[in-house]
Amino acid sequence: MNSIKFIFLFTFIVVSGICWISEAHGQSEPAMDPSLLQAVHDEEAGTITIIRESSGDAILVQNAQEEIRPFIHPIIPPDGNGIITEYRPGHHTHQTGLYWGLKRVNERDFFAECCKPGTVGYHQKVSAGVIRGEGEEVKWQTVYDLLNEEGNTILTETHIWSMREEGDKYLIDLVWEGNAKGDVTISEFYVGGLFLRMLWYEGISGEVVNASGHRNQEAEHQRSIWADVGIQVDGRDDLAHIAMFDHPDNNGFPIPWRVDSQLGVGPSRQIMGDWSLNKGQTEVVRYRMVVYTGELDPANLTQLWTEFAAKYEN
Repeated sequence: MNSIKFIFLFTFIVVSGICWISEAHGQSEPAMDPSLLQAVHDEEAGTITIIRESSGDAILVQNAQEEIRPFIHPIIPPDGNGIITEYRPGHHTHQTGLYWGLKRVNERDFFAECCKPGTVGYHQKVSAGVIRGEGEEVKWQTVYDLLNEEGNTILTETHIWSMREEGDKYLIDLVWEGNAKGDVTISEFYVGGLFLRMLWYEGISGEVVNASGHRNQEAEHQRSIWADVGIQVDGRDDLAHIAMFDHPDNNGFPIPWRVDSQLGVGPSRQIMGDWSLNKGQTEVVRYRMVVYTGELDPANLTQLWTEFAAKYEN
């Protein structure tokens, strides 16, 4: 483990330990039972909808159409009040809720140019489907080819998503697998990879905070184990949040983050420089999103991050 990983892990394990000790000596909260969910695939519409069994409400929709980059929108907060994500805002028409998009893949743009309204010829769906359709945790998958100018596949992306509801939070995990069909270079850029577009307009109450305490534009290109976006969407008197967690096994951990002036956020290895995949090589990247409402509690997020960090340990 390199020195940067060690410093971050040591610091946040200590913080998590302090939080645990404090709770042990105070009043601990009872464990919350997870809710039962369903994942329903509509092949004709190209959607996978996550439904809360107790109410029948749709709380998340995975969009997986033929020649359009896959994306998640909408996401409904756990209390059912409002819509957190935004689809094609006027300030960034290529941004579509929660999605993965790389810049400069062999100098081809799969983040912005690929996904302006009406643009095709960049993505081709291979498959989409439900892996686990019912229970405390549901899981689904999309597989897409990234195409060059001649229509040949340069990279196949597999997105494996899982979701569970625990008390007043959703936990949404992503495992991204990129398999190179030829030699691939993903060139340095200020954004690229997982990205979150929450609802934003001029004057809205909202804030980005990372694990080191940087806020809004202070967090731009800062390395951090997590970043949290809280925004007061219409119909709420508090903030709806999505926290995004990096994982220690990811190359470049702790990753630097893109934070734009409209509170769009995403971890991006491309900020650090070029990275390459040889033909046949597969890269695996893991992230977690925590969806909740109310006050930001950094210590609690760090404790949740510690649990996620241990999830894939061998």
